[in-house]
Amino acid sequence: MRVFLCMGLLLASWLAHAGAPAQPGVLVLGDSLSAAHNIPEQDGWVALLGQRLSKMRPAWQVVNASISGETSLSGRGHLPGLLARLHPAVVVIELGANDGLRGLPLPALQDNLTAMVKSARASGAKVLLLGIQLPVNFGPRYRDGLSRVYAEVAQAQGVALVPFMLDGVAQHLELMQQDGLHPLAQAEPKVLDNIWPALQPLLGRHPSPSRH
Repeated sequence: MRVFLCMGLLLASWLAHAGAPAQPGVLVLGDSLSAAHNIPEQDGWVALLGQRLSKMRPAWQVVNASISGETSLSGRGHLPGLLARLHPAVVVIELGANDGLRGLPLPALQDNLTAMVKSARASGAKVLLLGIQLPVNFGPRYRDGLSRVYAEVAQAQGVALVPFMLDGVAQHLELMQQDGLHPLAQAEPKVLDNIWPALQPLLGRHPSPSRH
């Protein structure tokens, strides 16, 4: 409920400025790893990103459309409407962890990610793909296959990639919540640090998103 409410307020804020001078925007489409699961919203990496981008000139707006439990299939269904309403300059796609945890077929994940990347690029947005790795108990064949999906999609579509957004975090139990899947609040700045080097180049000269 909190995630849906936050998303609705952010969307309303962005849309309220639709008639104002154009301000570049970042759309984050993800799951609980980007939805500040079990931590204060303002401590999540997306909120920290928003604080950083608000200080840029011109300032950037960030909308966090992440929903706990989101899969690549459901995200694929949500993305077109978000693109049509928000016209973001950059789209960050962080999906696939729930596909992996459920053992869903990797070709389906690859197809969904590819479709989302193509949809975002067709709207005029630049794209950053955030990869995830599964716990070791899932076995090397599936885990390695999941990692390859992100690399193959990024290479085939020519988009930026963070291979493992929780690198340097997931390996340290003291930085993770009890479920072993989600970072603690104090680890979220490190998550943003992992993402920032790939995201920052996309914020320089951004395209004018299509409004058709």
